[in-house]
Amino acid sequence: MRRNQRGFSLIELLIVVAIILIIAAIAIPNLLRSRIAANQASAIGSCRVLNTAEVSYASTYGVGYTSTLLQLGPPPGPVATPSAAGLIDSVLAGSVKSGYSFAYTPALPDASGRYQGYSLNANPTQVGVTGTAYYFTDQTYVIRGDATATASAASSPVAN
Repeated sequence: MRRNQRGFSLIELLIVVAIILIIAAIAIPNLLRSRIAANQASAIGSCRVLNTAEVSYASTYGVGYTSTLLQLGPPPGPVATPSAAGLIDSVLAGSVKSGYSFAYTPALPDASGRYQGYSLNANPTQVGVTGTAYYFTDQTYVIRGDATATASAASSPVAN
């Protein structure tokens, strides 16, 4: 007596699993590369935002550039002040965004106590995982990049 067999055989299931694994082996590295590219684009965009915020801060308050990124962050109340200008979001003011950490260094203050310059480095938090390139910008507003080491004023400008 023969019964009606329903379902899939073990061989058919193994073939389907093998096909899924092959597709995953092709897709996952591309996904990771796309994520790194997106993080790097975000880091460049954040450098541009910070440059713009520094220019706005210096022209609005007339006291030069900021001494920390937190001064560009959101104010605790509804009114912006020189200590919390509300020019960038709280995530970027916290110095870490999209797999990159931002190291802000003000230039030495002049005789009146105003900061007339700054430098900003954007470095991947995990090299090869969150990003592969390093970025630098300063009061010249040129964003520079380096693929192998921490970027500096001597690094090549990144393309617009």
